[in-house]
Amino acid sequence: MQLIDTHVHLNFESFQPDLAEVAQRWREAGVVRLVHSCVEPREFQAIQAIAQQFPEISFAVGLHPLDADQWTEMMADEILALAQSDPQVVAIGETGLDFYKADNQEQQRAAFVTQLAIAQQLDLPVIIHCRDAAAEMAELLRSFWKEQGAVRGVMHCWSGTPEETQWFLELGFYISFSGIVTFKNAVQVQESARIVPGDRLLIETDCPFLAPVPKRGERRNQPAYVRYVAEQVARLRSTSLEAIATQTTANACDLFRLSLPQTSSPQSLAFIRS
Repeated sequence: MQLIDTHVHLNFESFQPDLAEVAQRWREAGVVRLVHSCVEPREFQAIQAIAQQFPEISFAVGLHPLDADQWTEMMADEILALAQSDPQVVAIGETGLDFYKADNQEQQRAAFVTQLAIAQQLDLPVIIHCRDAAAEMAELLRSFWKEQGAVRGVMHCWSGTPEETQWFLELGFYISFSGIVTFKNAVQVQESARIVPGDRLLIETDCPFLAPVPKRGERRNQPAYVRYVAEQVARLRSTSLEAIATQTTANACDLFRLSLPQTSSPQSLAFIRS
């Protein structure tokens, strides 16, 4: 069985002491590929170094909406150049809108729309962060689609309602579920996980955040725990873990144009094109 964790932050300080051991655990859990997200462009070199150390990692470059106060036109050029500089860059992001923790809405919109345009220019998917901004996000994307054309991508760490989920499915997006889907009170997220079509479903940890049940009490989430997300999604959809693993792995390969190892052995680092 092969799993893909489509959203990690392994460059965070909490992983520095034991990243090799963390990698061994994700390999033992069947995680064969990972997509490392980027919060701001100055992370790029550190993320790139991690990807060079662990060949199963691909990564993104972009600016998080909570850092939108840093946005400049020069940063747009930097993101474009960095995305073109390494073939392991498979996405732009994470970017998007977060109206829960910040009120600089116009700055966020400006940074997000420009990153959408970069993703479109490079034919890369966009990793979208959306918190307390689903209606605004859907309207912005519809306007972008109408004026500039479609962009493919994923609503990451999705926590929206089934109605909101449908908005983004209609726009062609994948929906990625994190450890939130395992939380007892996450009823709307669980219902969303039931209705997403199989060919649009992804899973992630968003580590080191949001450790899933039964690891929720741990201070640090890690890629090996994406298996618990997959198990919960399988329960919600009345199917097997193997079926969810197969479908979400295929979907991640399609969206991010990832390769897969020739064998699911934890020791295997030989990759072929999917």
